[in-house]
Amino acid sequence: MSDLRLQPFDFQQALARAGLRADGTPRAQAAPAVPGGDFRSAMADALKSVSQTQFQAQRLQRELSLDNPAVSLEETMLAMQKSQLGFQATLQVRNRLVSAYSEIMNMQV
Repeated sequence: MSDLRLQPFDFQQALARAGLRADGTPRAQAAPAVPGGDFRSAMADALKSVSQTQFQAQRLQRELSLDNPAVSLEETMLAMQKSQLGFQATLQVRNRLVSAYSEIMNMQV
C-alpha cells in the first residue's frame, strides 16, 4: 500500500499562478502568453496550410499537363483531393464563425 501524504493548500501560491494579488485583483503585468495559444494565430496557420496545399495541387496539375514524367496522375489527384478537403473544412469553420457572430449580435442585452 502506498503512503499518501496530503500537503496543505498554499493560497498565496495559487494566487500567484492565477496572476492575482492577495486581494484578488489582477496584477499590472500581463501573464506570459502561451506560444501559439490564441485563436488568431491558430486560424492564420490553418489558412496558410490550406493555401500551401492548394498551391501544391495547382503546381502538380500544371506539371502533369506539361507531361512531366516525374509527376504521376495518382499524386496529382491525391493533392487535389487534400486541397479540396482542406478548403471545405475551412469554409465550414468560416460558416460556423459567421453564424456564431450573428447569434451574438442578435442577443438582447
